[in-house]
Amino acid sequence: MTSAKLGAVVMSALVVMYLALLGQKGVLFLLDPNIVAKIMGFAILFLPLIGAWTIYRELRFGMAIEKLGLQLEAEGAWPRFKFGVLPSGRANKAEALQEFQEYKDAALADESNWRNWFALGLIYDACGDRKRARSAMRQAIARSQG
Repeated sequence: MTSAKLGAVVMSALVVMYLALLGQKGVLFLLDPNIVAKIMGFAILFLPLIGAWTIYRELRFGMAIEKLGLQLEAEGAWPRFKFGVLPSGRANKAEALQEFQEYKDAALADESNWRNWFALGLIYDACGDRKRARSAMRQAIARSQG
């Protein structure tokens, strides 16, 4: 199990524990006639649900990306980047930036090709732009389904 998967499992387990342990207290606060207690009860029950929803969305996103990555590997079509890797295992950002425009142009030239969007997401990540990497991966997921 990769560290990202392990982290997701641990976070999910913590949210479930939180809901189980504090759920009872939240209900008791809601039953109390005091308005402050009712607000606390609502917060105790509602905020973890937002966390659970966020974890659910992240797990779905990760599983969809993993599925596309496995498909690319099975096809032998994993992107072949030219940038080097530092001893830490991270991409050489300067080299990745030199290669970036090629992948961006490919994605924009054929916007329906999810493989190009997947590669663009990887190169965005290598360049250190996580927000755009996730956005490109969302595009890859959407285009792979349509």
